[in-house]
Amino acid sequence: MRFMYWPERLWRQCITLFCFVLFGIGGVLLSFIWFNGLFLFCRNKPLRIRIARRSVSYSFRLFLWVTKVLRVMSYTVDGAEKLRQDKGCLILANHPTLLDYVLIASVIPDVDCLVKSALLRNPFVCGVIRACHYLVNNQHDILLEESRERLAQGDNLLIFPAGTRTTPGVPTAFQRGAANIALRCDCPVRFIHIYNSETALTKQSRWYDIPQQKLRYNIVIGERLESEQLIDPKTELPSLRARQLTRVFENRLL
Repeated sequence: MRFMYWPERLWRQCITLFCFVLFGIGGVLLSFIWFNGLFLFCRNKPLRIRIARRSVSYSFRLFLWVTKVLRVMSYTVDGAEKLRQDKGCLILANHPTLLDYVLIASVIPDVDCLVKSALLRNPFVCGVIRACHYLVNNQHDILLEESRERLAQGDNLLIFPAGTRTTPGVPTAFQRGAANIALRCDCPVRFIHIYNSETALTKQSRWYDIPQQKLRYNIVIGERLESEQLIDPKTELPSLRARQLTRVFENRLL
């Protein structure tokens, strides 16, 4: 592996900082200008949410294009055509880096998402979460019913079962929320695998911890299965079924 000379490292850190700033400014502009305008001029809530989600998707595509042009990172998508048939599907993905949601949402123009409640305190993304009407993981009393309703109306729901970014080489126990939704809402499950060539943008990384080489992502759209296909049909107790399905998710995504 080659090592970077300090002028190259400094240049790449400056470009990386620019991309972070660009992302933050984009989030603020969407939240305070575009989404507020949508709320004022589009009173049809389902249409407003659909426009907001597509706006986020196209904005992410633009951001990722800028990172490609500046040669900070690159990405490829294998099997994107599989997503065209998905309606009312639970989409599960591994979560190795900060940009995983950005990458997936750029590929799926109108995707719902289960997000952490802590993100509502982030000024750069809280407006996006509200405008896109994403599910928040602290809504325990209505989460299953809301998930069932949204999946029944044809929304695709994206969940990172790990609940947070995973650490390379460290075993991660998935939360059971995704399994409970899959079983109780009786919906198909689509797996998405995110592979990154370098260790960067992890939970332990700082923004200036740039890798030795350009970061490359490969997003692989995996198979779609019914949740009942993934567990032992002899298992009847709901808690055991959820636990068993959670282990299946871990084995398939980690």
